[in-house]
Amino acid sequence: EALRQRYRTRGFEVLAFPSNDFLGQEPGTEAEIKTFCEVNFNTTFPLFSKVKTRGDGQHPLYALLTTTPGYEGDVGWNFTKFLVDQDGRVIGRFPSKVDPLAPELTERIESALR
Repeated sequence: EALRQRYRTRGFEVLAFPSNDFLGQEPGTEAEIKTFCEVNFNTTFPLFSKVKTRGDGQHPLYALLTTTPGYEGDVGWNFTKFLVDQDGRVIGRFPSKVDPLAPELTERIESALR
């Protein structure tokens, strides 16, 4: 949410896609997940339907994200972050261990918003 607040006036948006692909971390309904995020993390960004990020039944969005040259490979864990520019091109991929406010991520956002 802090990342969204920092850049939203410049056209940046966070889009969240919950997935239960990672040791069952998202077992709830979409409404339950949305409420949990809003209550515990004060999120205001769009939260979409639960999706499969890998394997059989992989959502087409993740099929695209994970096959883009330079960013290919299965999503390793929950909270993997993809940056997509205004033209729909993938311009960054960051594993879950990278904090959303880490310099390597915010610098990429800054360069895309210029």
